[in-house]
Amino acid sequence: MSEPTMRSPLHSFGLEEQAKPIDGSCGVWANEIPHLGYISLRGNGTDPAFVTAASTSLGVSLPLRPCTFASSNGITILWLSPDEWMIVCPRAQLSALLGSLRHALTDVRSQVVDNSGGYTQVIIEGPNALDVLQHVSVYDFAGLEPGRVVGTTFGKSSVYAFRQGEGYRVVIRRSFADYIWRYLVRAAVPYGLGIADLAGSRVTEEGVPA
Repeated sequence: MSEPTMRSPLHSFGLEEQAKPIDGSCGVWANEIPHLGYISLRGNGTDPAFVTAASTSLGVSLPLRPCTFASSNGITILWLSPDEWMIVCPRAQLSALLGSLRHALTDVRSQVVDNSGGYTQVIIEGPNALDVLQHVSVYDFAGLEPGRVVGTTFGKSSVYAFRQGEGYRVVIRRSFADYIWRYLVRAAVPYGLGIADLAGSRVTEEGVPA
């Protein structure tokens, strides 16, 4: 019996084979950052016991300001609502983080859920990256400041987007990944789309600047 194979939501597009170093030949560069861990954390953001336990366990201070995120040591925490955060981490750290969080929050009203199978992340860079984002979303990405995260829509699907490094990161649901990728590709036609080599864009498969 063959061993199970982990496939990213966009594996059928063959992006890894098409990837090349970023240069001046295209106005937009994009790629999937595959196989990350995604943890849904829920709790009372005004409860010091919850905030302290979660922050200590993660090694990153839980962002409490609306629509902000925090990153450190390969972990990114997105504020989604006053009682919900999304933790994005390298897949290799997922099991340890889940165990650490659940142990730390044993006596605190909270919820920790592994949603890794339900999401993926796309990086969008280049001189016309903002133009493409303005085409596909109703949100004014020109006003998205570094350190801020926004929940918005791309066409008919909801996404979470934030600026990091020299580009944008878009967290998308697995069930809409194919639709959103095709939507982005179509919007990028006037500018030229290149598939970015992740190392060339200074992004590791952990989803953070290298």
